[in-house]
Amino acid sequence: MTASARGSLWPALAVAALAAALAWFAGGQAMLGRIDPALALPLLVPPLALLSWWLRGEAGSARRRAFLIALLSLAAIQCLLTLLLTRALDGGGVALVAVAGAAAAWLCDAIVRWRRRAGLRVAALLLLAVGWFAAGHAALALLYRPAFRAAAPATMLTGLPLRWAGGGSIAAMIADGSQDDPALRAIEAALPVRLVDSLVDHPPPPGGALLLAHPRALAPRELVAIDAFVRGGGRAVVLADALSGWPPAHPLGDPRNPPVTSLLTPLLDHWGVTLDAAPPGDRAARPVDVDGARLRLFSAGRFARLPPGCRSFADVRVAACPIGRGQAWLVGDADLLFAPLWQPVPPWAAHLRKADTIEWIAARLAGRDDAQGWLRPLWIRPAAG
Repeated sequence: MTASARGSLWPALAVAALAAALAWFAGGQAMLGRIDPALALPLLVPPLALLSWWLRGEAGSARRRAFLIALLSLAAIQCLLTLLLTRALDGGGVALVAVAGAAAAWLCDAIVRWRRRAGLRVAALLLLAVGWFAAGHAALALLYRPAFRAAAPATMLTGLPLRWAGGGSIAAMIADGSQDDPALRAIEAALPVRLVDSLVDHPPPPGGALLLAHPRALAPRELVAIDAFVRGGGRAVVLADALSGWPPAHPLGDPRNPPVTSLLTPLLDHWGVTLDAAPPGDRAARPVDVDGARLRLFSAGRFARLPPGCRSFADVRVAACPIGRGQAWLVGDADLLFAPLWQPVPPWAAHLRKADTIEWIAARLAGRDDAQGWLRPLWIRPAAG
């Protein structure tokens, strides 16, 4: 190895380690519990600019070799981390970062070799870093966006404060507007939704689906309508919480608060389902994986009894059951929709989500097994227990 090659090797390796560290800490991998290689994309310019400046006096071949070593080392680090933390590989994300990294390296090198004062070159690199950061997140938002269309609107019946979530008096609610909860806004952004207070008066349309999210006490004819819809071939997602942790917005006992416990017991009994409450003291958010999707549950109950043919997940906290000619996905947790458990960080960046909750619900309502974009989150496996 020549002296020039040795001189560019260690800076290249250091820059690869820096890029991996930026993705882990500033890119959101550690905070979100994801090891997606693509999360390094918006942060490629600073380490590559540092490498360009570091080797500005070297020959062009030495600089190109250093960039190649840095990008290959970053790819190797990302592949190793994904294998260790998820036992999977994300070739698409690694390839995206490699190709984008080559473009970023070329831009950084061109600016560093620009025949202008050092101050202008530093300013240009800073502008490139800011612009690349914004463009990188815009690209990730498109690449992570789920791509599916529902054939018909989903019908939603809930006792959770998802609409008019602001509370207060009727006059204040009218003055403030509906103030929809983030969960309702996110579901409506994924597919058409009809929020109703009666399935007898507003039955799901043909080809539609039903989302029962911890509803209030239902009249017998409403329960009959739900059962008939599912048994007739309909799709349903049922969130039934034996002990909800949804924070009440009003004093205890106020009927505007969501039900403390599930009031769907007659329907579940008819389907051969028994839901037990979570053990005492189980008051922590728990990440679980369901068919490759990451959900975050909070004090979720377990299904102690399920009818034949059901598939269970997450230690029987989630189940998919055939009901007649239809199918019902059962989740022993209404807090699943509570925004702090799944909402992206920051809230406007859907691709930086902490869980696949909304995408998972929308996919099941739309009759799809998957609702991922070209890129999908690669979740770090939760610790045992």
